[in-house]
Amino acid sequence: MPTLILLRHGQSQWNLEDKFTGWVDVDLTAQGEAEAKKGGELIKAAGIAIDRCYTSVLTRAIRTSWLALHAAGQAYVPEVKDWRLNERHYGGLTGLNKTETAAKHGAEQVKVWRRSYDTPPPPMEAGSEYDFSKDRRYAGATLPDTESLKTTLDRVQPYWEAEIAPQLAAGQTLLVAAHGNSLRAIVKLLFNVTNDAIVGVEIPTSNPLLIELDAGLRPTAARYLDESRATALPSV
Repeated sequence: MPTLILLRHGQSQWNLEDKFTGWVDVDLTAQGEAEAKKGGELIKAAGIAIDRCYTSVLTRAIRTSWLALHAAGQAYVPEVKDWRLNERHYGGLTGLNKTETAAKHGAEQVKVWRRSYDTPPPPMEAGSEYDFSKDRRYAGATLPDTESLKTTLDRVQPYWEAEIAPQLAAGQTLLVAAHGNSLRAIVKLLFNVTNDAIVGVEIPTSNPLLIELDAGLRPTAARYLDESRATALPSV
């Protein structure tokens, strides 16, 4: 039966520095590398054979996939990269320190920008140092200047339906190594989580979420491989 593993990348340099990262291409820290390897070891210990891996075009997710697959003894697995699996775009918050931003705008406003379903941060100004329009990874694409979880889902869902779901429907076991919000978008789709409830769903870093699916790609079982770091999951 179809099987999906969701793996959120480990600590990045800007996670460590408490900055809004979004689409900025920062790398993993040494801790993040160790976390990714641990995720792969958990996959290996569970005896899971992966057929294909999907990831974003951001280094922290790509290297998480590489390190995890290597640790799982499956570095040879084909991998597909696509920007639609990127983290949400944090707009004008990109690069700002989270604590300093909360002090400036108020903790409640920042909480709304970070955690609400459909309220995006202020847009990024054209020509910003973090303007991605000239990055060749996004050539030909219409890019956002900010995103909420809702608009992140709006670009994840078509990719899911066109590229990932057909592989699952063929009975494959897939690893998706990506980001907190792009993975939350997938969880919302699969488990039919309400707009209000998805705000409270948190996916721990580098703890593989194993989801077993039926022929209609409806979840029949779901669990984190590291039960000591598990968070609450939507019911199946």
